[in-house]
Amino acid sequence: MINATPQELANLMQELIEKAIEGANANVKAISPGHFEIAVNAPSLAGMMKVKQQQQVYGAIAHLLVGAQAPVHAIDKMEIQTA
Repeated sequence: MINATPQELANLMQELIEKAIEGANANVKAISPGHFEIAVNAPSLAGMMKVKQQQQVYGAIAHLLVGAQAPVHAIDKMEIQTA
């Protein structure tokens, strides 16, 4: 997946987040190669502290952020809604 286009990576991250978080609806936008913005609506994250919500999202895509050849360099913006 290292040779994936930014849009292909955005689509993959969206799928991974929606699979990992029950009832989540994710929107991932490629800003530039390796940089993304994520918006998630996940009622199942209600009641969690913001940092815990973010950890859930990062946990779904962590393998794409690790290593010298990681295809994802940064999440420039993350918004999480629970309603």
